[in-house]
Amino acid sequence: MVALLVGAGVESRLTGRIVDSLGPAAPRLVREDPWCLLGVFGVRPDQADRVARVAIPGVQRDDPRRSRAMAGYVLAQHAADGHTKASLDQLVLPLSEAGVTDAEAAVQAAVAAGNVVELPDGDVALKRYWEAERGVAEDISRLMAAAKPIDLNKKNAALLELDETQRDAVRNALAGGFSVLTGGPGTGKSRTVAAIVSLAQEAELSVALAAPTGRAAKRLEELCGAQASTLHRLLGAQPRQRGEEVAFNAGFAHSSSAPLEADVIVVDETSMLDVELAYAFLDACADATHVVFVGDSAQLPSIGPGRVLADIIDAEVCPVTELTTLYRQSAGGTIARLATAVRGGELLAVDDPEREVVVVSASTSEESARRVVQLVTDSIPRALGIPAEQVQVVTPVHRGPAGTQALNALLKTQLNPGAPGLKRRFDPGDRVVATANHPEAEPNGYANGEVGVVAEVARDGAVTVEFASGPAIVKGKALADLLHGWAITVHRAQGSEFPGVVVVLPREAGGMLSRPLVYTALTRAQRHLSIVHGVGGSLAHAVRRVGTIPRQTMLLSLLQGQK
Repeated sequence: MVALLVGAGVESRLTGRIVDSLGPAAPRLVREDPWCLLGVFGVRPDQADRVARVAIPGVQRDDPRRSRAMAGYVLAQHAADGHTKASLDQLVLPLSEAGVTDAEAAVQAAVAAGNVVELPDGDVALKRYWEAERGVAEDISRLMAAAKPIDLNKKNAALLELDETQRDAVRNALAGGFSVLTGGPGTGKSRTVAAIVSLAQEAELSVALAAPTGRAAKRLEELCGAQASTLHRLLGAQPRQRGEEVAFNAGFAHSSSAPLEADVIVVDETSMLDVELAYAFLDACADATHVVFVGDSAQLPSIGPGRVLADIIDAEVCPVTELTTLYRQSAGGTIARLATAVRGGELLAVDDPEREVVVVSASTSEESARRVVQLVTDSIPRALGIPAEQVQVVTPVHRGPAGTQALNALLKTQLNPGAPGLKRRFDPGDRVVATANHPEAEPNGYANGEVGVVAEVARDGAVTVEFASGPAIVKGKALADLLHGWAITVHRAQGSEFPGVVVVLPREAGGMLSRPLVYTALTRAQRHLSIVHGVGGSLAHAVRRVGTIPRQTMLLSLLQGQK
């Protein structure tokens, strides 16, 4: 099998992923249908075509197996942009560019094979996303129908500290099986969640708190005074078996057949939930569970497909409480006011003598990079007393002088150059970020987007990283999914907050700015926010007029169909 792939010019790293994905049956599967490789993440059509020519001499480009596989591949590329469905018209051009002349026939072949589902409105979707979105809708309906109201102690001290809207959120959480709490920074979401926890514990009910990332879970734990974990850990994430044909949530110990044992479950930062993780979680909730989704739908949508939180809010099928009153005035006042204005489409002029928010202009990307290094290594620690290890750089771009790659190289040189004479990819003290989920890592596992610090580097290159969720040993193929993390993208920063944040907006980022991206970047800061501004009028334009590209999903209509 490996000889076949290597002979077709497939690089060794991708060969290993193919073998891991397809398992022992890989040689048979590839020889029967070489284009099954397009179902493996990272395999391109030209690579699958080369394997096909080696595996099946004389095979033609119009082979129906290729057309069928290409329909699924194009839908998967569509999903990479966040969509869970597509119209046939949207598939015609990319299929034509891939050499498929009859897009409708290719899609129908994929439907007949069971990989693609044709929807009632004529659109099509990969089966996995159809099942996930349908499952989310059904599970929300199930929870709302099954849970019994929890008595509310109106004299509870935590409850008495809330305003009337916040009390509404608490009542919704305890009265029904599913509710949503939303709002911007500084509006009291955390205080409201703490009251829910207090009342549930007072009623001697079990409570579970979770968030998509370790840092968000740690913050939730500190604010509520109760243990919290990542969603993956709550669900008991387990590595999949090699080549095993498994259901979407077979990588979790908890599911509908082994539900979570908690009376009340609060999930924070739910704007980050893609539809498959949302389904895995809701499917694992027992009928009597009270589930509360907490999040800010104005932030960037999830990295994975779907717009779960926004679709649930828009569907108007469950209680939704939006907090709008801004309370965070003393600690985080300017940050909160600026973020609230951006959330509403307005860019405020910053005039802050307390220097909680500082705007630094830069005429070029190279100057932006110099400003960032100066802020992190000197200005912020010296003037504000926030050490460099508590300052996070956030940028929209990977490449260019002020992208993550160049900034991490500059910051490593200044902050942690490593021992003289040793040339290693990582050194003890390096800040790193995970770019993939690895629940199998010993002893704790870690999730995509987690930021940590390298504690130890072994002779074989394995590194022990201290993440917010606990230490984890990163080794072997997982090392390729670990990057330096002094500077990270806005998407990677989502779900985390840091004492100090430097948001750099270099010139090359101007065309990709949107209100959700800017808002998400600004709201990562707790005590201090520096904005290195190099995009001119593009920033104000983005805040006032540019939203994210609308995602095509099925969840909204599925939820409304459950009424």
